[in-house]
Amino acid sequence: MSTLPTLAATLHVALGGAAGAVLRYMTGRWMTGALGPQAMGVFPWATLAVNAAGSVAMGLLAGWLARSGAGAGGTNAENLRLLLGVGLLGGFTTFSAFSLEMVLLIERGQFAIAGLYAVLSFSLGISGLLFGLTVMRAVS
Repeated sequence: MSTLPTLAATLHVALGGAAGAVLRYMTGRWMTGALGPQAMGVFPWATLAVNAAGSVAMGLLAGWLARSGAGAGGTNAENLRLLLGVGLLGGFTTFSAFSLEMVLLIERGQFAIAGLYAVLSFSLGISGLLFGLTVMRAVS
């Protein structure tokens, strides 16, 4: 295996990841401005929104790649998968932030909010991905 394809793949992931991280940060800033710091301190709304939106986007991307046959191979399809799926959406969605926020809620004794946050994150993530896949499968 040559270094160039590995380097190119790494650059696709890095560029997408940087863009996704910036979008995630901007979403948090926007939501803090819209909802106020107090509301953001009570419940991790931005992380929930980002994970739900990222799941829909991942479903759409996975459905499109599968429908177009791009998942089977091809340099351009692989570059898109790396740039958008691994990079952009990997940098945008924030499961690690979710985990940290869950632990902090539990440590603060906010078990009901932690439970609500876990249920909403899981159900919106899975249903968002299913929705995206269903939309892409329905488009012919």
